[in-house]
Amino acid sequence: MKLKDKVALVTGAGSGIGRAIAQLFAEEGARVIANDVREEAAKETVAAISSGGCAIQADVADSAQVRAMFAQIEREFGTLDVLVNNAGIGTAGSSGANRDRIRERSDARMAEMLSGQGIQTHWDITQEMSDEAWHRMIAVHLNGTFFCTREALKLMSRRNQGAIINMSSVAALMGLDTVPHYSAAKAGILGFTRAVAREMGSRKIRVNAICPGFIDTPMTQPISPMMRAATVARTPLGRWAEPVEVARTALFLASDDSAFFTGQWLSPNGGLFIG
Repeated sequence: MKLKDKVALVTGAGSGIGRAIAQLFAEEGARVIANDVREEAAKETVAAISSGGCAIQADVADSAQVRAMFAQIEREFGTLDVLVNNAGIGTAGSSGANRDRIRERSDARMAEMLSGQGIQTHWDITQEMSDEAWHRMIAVHLNGTFFCTREALKLMSRRNQGAIINMSSVAALMGLDTVPHYSAAKAGILGFTRAVAREMGSRKIRVNAICPGFIDTPMTQPISPMMRAATVARTPLGRWAEPVEVARTALFLASDDSAFFTGQWLSPNGGLFIG
């Protein structure tokens, strides 16, 4: 029971990694507040874990909605011990047409690479990206992390204790050529993590990040079988991870097991990136 009686907020807890973190935290004794932009998904998570917490619908990219969420947390729980900034959107972009285009180019590039004739199909993703796609990616991942952290610190500073875990990505460490906007947002989260960790050290509030590799979640389902096989081939452990493997990393960073960790990133990526 590493989180016994702790109050933990997990954003994006309606599915995938967020749901796995919420479930594991509840098993370890935490009262879990499950946030998601989809209210029904958040409620399903809470119903499955029976943690004495609650579900809160909010878009973390909207600072007003984030303030309202934390006001509810303060009213109902009075404090917050752990924040997991996990909410995110798919790396293949919001439009189905964009996902299909990336899938087609991915398969074509792989076939060209295997042919030995050189790559003739170019990604051209950055030059084709809309303002809307760029701004939405930054808003959800980077702005959302800031908005939630800002409000969490107001509660944690009252007792000068707490743990914040920001979900970055292996994309921040190595750059992923199909998702420059996602890579930028996740890299920004790492810089933010380091800065806030230094700032809040005097208050004994720890701030760390997780940089997962490829994980089997609903968000990664659009990735084509050919690209999936290519990433597995580049991963020394020869597979993708399950969400619970990221959740175990989050548990470590949320608990006293990591009492001397702050400003750090841990990357469960199977060796895809070794740095």
